[in-house]
Amino acid sequence: MLLELSIRNYALIENLSLSFDGGFTILSGETGAGKSIIVGALSFILGGKAGGDIIRSGTDEASVSAVIGVAKDNADVRSWLAERDIPLDYGNDGNNGNEGKLFVRRLIKASGRSSIYIQNIPQSLHDLGDCMALLFDLHGQHQHESLMRPQIHRRYLDRFAGLADEAAAYNRVFIQLAEKKKLLESSEKSQWERDTRIDMLKYAVDEIAEARIRPGEMRELTAESARLSGYEKLAGFVEQGAAFFCEESASVLNFARKTRSLIDSAAGIDGALGPLQKRIADLYYEAEDIAGELRSYSHGLSFDPDRLEAVENRLAKLQKLKKKYAQDSGNEAQVEEAILAYAAAADAEIETLSSLDENREKLAAEIKALEREVVARAASLTARRKEKAAALSDSIVAILAALGMAGARFAVSLEPKPKGEGKKVYGPWGADEIEFLISANKGEPLKELARIASGGELSRIMLAIKSVLAGPASNGPDTIETLVFDEIDTGIGGEVAVSVARYLAELSKQKQLFCITHLASIASKADNHLKVEKQSAGERVITTVKPLSGDERKAEIARMLSGGEGEIALKHAGELLGF
Repeated sequence: MLLELSIRNYALIENLSLSFDGGFTILSGETGAGKSIIVGALSFILGGKAGGDIIRSGTDEASVSAVIGVAKDNADVRSWLAERDIPLDYGNDGNNGNEGKLFVRRLIKASGRSSIYIQNIPQSLHDLGDCMALLFDLHGQHQHESLMRPQIHRRYLDRFAGLADEAAAYNRVFIQLAEKKKLLESSEKSQWERDTRIDMLKYAVDEIAEARIRPGEMRELTAESARLSGYEKLAGFVEQGAAFFCEESASVLNFARKTRSLIDSAAGIDGALGPLQKRIADLYYEAEDIAGELRSYSHGLSFDPDRLEAVENRLAKLQKLKKKYAQDSGNEAQVEEAILAYAAAADAEIETLSSLDENREKLAAEIKALEREVVARAASLTARRKEKAAALSDSIVAILAALGMAGARFAVSLEPKPKGEGKKVYGPWGADEIEFLISANKGEPLKELARIASGGELSRIMLAIKSVLAGPASNGPDTIETLVFDEIDTGIGGEVAVSVARYLAELSKQKQLFCITHLASIASKADNHLKVEKQSAGERVITTVKPLSGDERKAEIARMLSGGEGEIALKHAGELLGF
């Protein structure tokens, strides 16, 4: 459910923030006030295409943000988010299974570059569209993508028929079968190919084992190589430092010794110097300890050309192994682990390839069993889909008639998938090609929705479909939580408009509905009324949105009825609103 929408520098909108409730919300206003801009901004945040021309003149970027509530039973979107490790926000309540929130933001710059975030995690435009399609249906001019996709038609039919779980179970078996077939295909490669692969893997395992790699070794050898190859400079620095610190008459150690002697004498006269005497004594002992370590380190330094050569040879060998088996290992601390992991994976693959012959018969038997299960499940799906297809069509036709499309015919086309190589074809969701067909006018043949329906007709078709799926005849829930209708009142009026309003109001009891309308009979049925207006702001014009209630709403309904606020129009508006 859409909870908040914030629009900034989008077309004529300078800065607009809106909060929404559930139920039925309508947007009204004069022609050209900017209602389509609100829909455009909503389409933008839902993944619609947009260019730099939507940016408000005089600004560098436009942005739209939304706060979206996700119902606890919306398994589709929750699964989508979980697969991508995107958490829902539960505020201070924690993950208690209640409604979570999604924070979505999209901005576009004048250059055309855009950025998209879900829960502050960058996303692609494709992923944004996928996620929002699980939450919203937007129906307006050129915005009926969900109704145009046959895979969505299959989903609608299965939900109406109560087959969502059965279809999902079939899909799991189908995927398992595909994976088994792929494994069998791999096992049936030529013996020469498998032997070649095994030999290559064995060589790698042996080479890595012979190297006796120790985690962290490369980092240690790199440090030792630097120390040995820089011996002369290192020895010079340490010897000079040791001389300054402890060997010369003006060394740190000599000064510390003299200072300690003097302060010891002073403390014998004034006991108040006791704490300072202790600190100086500690300093002296620390200096003496450092001096000892410097002498020890200096005496222990030696140049061993044989060791340097051995270190560099070992590093070269490890680098060679890294290039062959751990190119993407990252930093040096991970090189040895990556090489050893490669060896472990190679060992596992050798075992798999070596045992393929033994497992092939078992694998083939499993495939046969899964194929029989796929055929049986697909047949069951087809039979039950055919049983419910006519009922779905009849239910939709009945509602379309009430919505001003009395001559329309609607059908669910259920055909077998085209045969491949003379054999029946099974897909991820069964053996059926499912598509909705319609004839909008009496006497015309049934055709695909996209070929014959106008924007307003498509909106009414979607209203009919959603009403059926939400009604008692449906055996499965429709998980889309928010519907937006832009052109649903195109070309209608009178009793048809009243009927459309009634169906919208009824559907809004289960869904959040937004409708852009010019008809008072529709607007009067809404739970929430927003008025879109143009206002002058200095030398610019901006679009604003104002919530209406009471007399203000009554006046707007009157304007929608007659173009003004006459006494008769106001009276009629009051009757429509029930006050």
